[in-house]
Amino acid sequence: MADRAEVLVVANRTAGSAELLEALKARAAQGPVKFHLLVPSTPHGVTWAADMHAGGEEAEAHVRAAVGRLRAEGLEVDDGKVGDPDPVAAVEDAVNFKEFDEIIVSTLPVHLSKWLKVDLPHRVERATGKPVTHVIASETKIEA
Repeated sequence: MADRAEVLVVANRTAGSAELLEALKARAAQGPVKFHLLVPSTPHGVTWAADMHAGGEEAEAHVRAAVGRLRAEGLEVDDGKVGDPDPVAAVEDAVNFKEFDEIIVSTLPVHLSKWLKVDLPHRVERATGKPVTHVIASETKIEA
């Protein structure tokens, strides 16, 4: 189905947020689309790179919860993927393995977001050459 857009969605703590859900619904209303969720494995509260690989379990939980919620809302989404702790590297890995038409980056608000402190939406756009939509969203709690 060549006329279906392939959209990479990059999120972590906001993966299951209402704001991201609404943005994806709005994108789906524009035409056929398949979403590919990528959750970098950056753990909550980690500031030093040596501890970055500790976030895989938390990221897996975000992937499972978000994919279930998005599918329950009728969106076409793959099984999701946990990526490199460095979100730019995670995106670069993803685009090396699959062609995407656009990218949606979901972050926490500016006063909380480590990703915005490193200008992630613009860095992803420069690294991939793809159009990037930035969604500011709230953190979602993972249900055990």
